Amino acid sequence: MKTIRRCAILATVAFAAAPQPLWACAACFGKSDSGLAKGMNWGILSLLAVVVFVLSGFAAFFIYLARRAAHMSRAAGAASGALPEPSKQV
Repeated sequence: MKTIRRCAILATVAFAAAPQPLWACAACFGKSDSGLAKGMNWGILSLLAVVVFVLSGFAAFFIYLARRAAHMSRAAGAASGALPEPSKQV
């Protein structure tokens, strides 16, 4: 148990004594042209594209339902013998 405790204390001291750049990655530390920063940006854009794709799918589905309901309403009105209102031409 003493060995594990000593290793933990040694690791804590080593991390605390490490130089400042060790604590931040290149994207957070300010080097925005590094490969890590570019990868993070591509990851963010990829996740944004997935969200936009899913929301577009929901919107398309609800537009489809609205058009289908309007078509069914017109078909039910025509089947019952109701005449559509004449359009006003000016």
